Amino acid sequence: MKIHLLTFGPHQLVRFFEYDLYLNNPFPDLRNVCAYQPRLFSTHAPYATLPTSIKDSGCKIVYICRNPMDMFISLWLFAAKLRDKNRESLSLDEAFDMFYHGIYVHGPFFDHVLGYWKASQENPNKILFLNFEDLKEDMDSHLKNLAMFLGVPFTDDEEKQGVVEKIAKICSFENLKELEVNKKGVHTSGIPHTHFFRKGEVGDWSNYLTPFMIECLEKLIQEKLNGSGLTFKLSSKTSNNIASP
Repeated sequence: MKIHLLTFGPHQLVRFFEYDLYLNNPFPDLRNVCAYQPRLFSTHAPYATLPTSIKDSGCKIVYICRNPMDMFISLWLFAAKLRDKNRESLSLDEAFDMFYHGIYVHGPFFDHVLGYWKASQENPNKILFLNFEDLKEDMDSHLKNLAMFLGVPFTDDEEKQGVVEKIAKICSFENLKELEVNKKGVHTSGIPHTHFFRKGEVGDWSNYLTPFMIECLEKLIQEKLNGSGLTFKLSSKTSNNIASP
């Protein structure tokens, strides 16, 4: 995988169902789209929309979620890059209003997150729910948990040789952003590879959101997560984390 990541962008290696495979072909040959086994695919589809062929199969699902505030800012800035020169980007106020009222590019954010969260609680052997903030804080431990979940745990020798730490370094946002392959070229969807790499920081939302927006989102998060057991770490200048009661 190290050689692959030096030659191809991560979005080229882990293909999107909706953007790469099914967009122009309703019956893609999924057997021959990966150069490695086991095959890896990516999707933004809500859990409720996944076909039974996925839900009832032996495949594993890894869901990575980011705290709502950072996710919103990241999405807003990413969408602005995709606007053509003849169309104005949404202002922060306009985008915030849409997000707050559940208009989200992959469906209402909290429905999307809670769908996978609840499914992971019901079937932890099939669905692993990860927080972006936790990965940034302790990549090594989560890499070992991920390997265990996928049925390919690291051996004692591999851990002693520092394999976990090497993988964490190679796959880090900071390293991938600086690779030449991710500084040039265009994804099959037409998006330049550089658009997928901005900051990858936790708490950057505090540089954009107004106190009023923060207050609204904090109340919304508490309301939506009430009783779910899901917690978001925010790690900003104004807030530390919002937990579900």
